Amino acid sequence: MIYTVTFNPSLDYVVRMKHFETGAINRAEQETIYPGGKGINVALVLGNLHIPARILGFTAGFTGQEIVRLCKENGGDCDFITLDQGNSRINLKISAADETAVNGMGPDIPEAKLQLLWEKIQTLKAGDTLVLAGSIPAVLPGDMYEDIMKRLQGRQIRVVVDATGDLLRNVIAYHPFLIKPNQFELGELFSVILHTDEEIITCGKRLQSMGARNVLVSLGEAGALLIGEDGQVYRRAAPQGKMVNSVGAGDSMVAGFLAGYESSGGNLEEALKLGLCAGSATAFQEWLATEQEIRALYEAL
Repeated sequence: MIYTVTFNPSLDYVVRMKHFETGAINRAEQETIYPGGKGINVALVLGNLHIPARILGFTAGFTGQEIVRLCKENGGDCDFITLDQGNSRINLKISAADETAVNGMGPDIPEAKLQLLWEKIQTLKAGDTLVLAGSIPAVLPGDMYEDIMKRLQGRQIRVVVDATGDLLRNVIAYHPFLIKPNQFELGELFSVILHTDEEIITCGKRLQSMGARNVLVSLGEAGALLIGEDGQVYRRAAPQGKMVNSVGAGDSMVAGFLAGYESSGGNLEEALKLGLCAGSATAFQEWLATEQEIRALYEAL
């Protein structure tokens, strides 16, 4: 079973217009509301690919109720903990000539509710996968991911970490099954700017020497590169298509990778191919890609 954790989910209010001007009244030409959060995105795309995934995390207030409703409406298996105070955040996404975002803060998470999450995580069994994706809310300790991985050590549970900066750097020693920095984020970890595949591979292998098992590097329009725990380096160009919305593309890549890995019996090349197609398919849509959209790219790649 695959589990994802979204500590601070949101309602993503997406408005589209031809032009956006700061300091002025802007009129939306199209608007949509989606459930937001990296763990949610991963789980919903996994569901689209017929891989069961359970969504863990916290929700609060009327916005939290709507997050749960929308997740379930889109096939999500929700196991959120309901907070007694506050409201889950609303994130505003403005799509015009450029993409602009204003992200809300989210509610406080009291210790008693956090303990309930620990109890759910403790039920994971050998062979399960846990996806830790996104930032940690300011109301929680910054070493939350490290603490989770410490508790799961030695239990044969695959942990996927999709995070940046110190949040990612500090968990490498706990041997995550998969990490997914993009080219810029990978360079940031070593205070360098990466230009070539050789430079990316060198940094990826450094992360492996520090403890990471598989390093999946998204390269935007250039595709993706995987430094596998089998000692091989896999490289694929991106499918062709028109970029519509980058939100959720990286999460979809993680979902596609896990789906490809699960369905192929652990074939890393297959995992990379399906991951790249899932990420690209979402980037070519207004929201998360369906199985049909992902498979169409897969068959053409």
